[in-house]
Amino acid sequence: MTKLNPYLNFDGKAEEAFTFYKSVFGGEFRGEIHKMGNAPGTENLTDEEKNRVMHIALPIGGDVLMASDIVPSFGQKLNVGNNNYVSVFPESREEADRLFKGLSEGGNIEMPLEDQFWGDYFGSFQDKYGVHWMINYNAKYTN
Repeated sequence: MTKLNPYLNFDGKAEEAFTFYKSVFGGEFRGEIHKMGNAPGTENLTDEEKNRVMHIALPIGGDVLMASDIVPSFGQKLNVGNNNYVSVFPESREEADRLFKGLSEGGNIEMPLEDQFWGDYFGSFQDKYGVHWMINYNAKYTN
């Protein structure tokens, strides 16, 4: 079956953000952290751009969260917006609380994590790196 995984872009903060996400979710990165400077044709990048992340991946449950940094000298510009969310479905209410608390630290809470009228335990926020998250738990769908 086809599988979809979220892929995030950062402006020089991918490794820092993923180290933070790893501290919340646990686990290990899938493979190494690939840097821009290791790719062919990047000889003329600044040292700062060579150290940017070309690809990083963190398995979370049966999914993989992936990311890279933009390269300004390639004409890339990061536009942080609210058009993308990572929606997380934890296996317990306690895990929902832990993930919400950890990931929202230093960010902006949009909807506090609480029981909603549609029956789910739900909350949303933007983390300190500008990534939008939704935490959604419903015992009926996890058992």
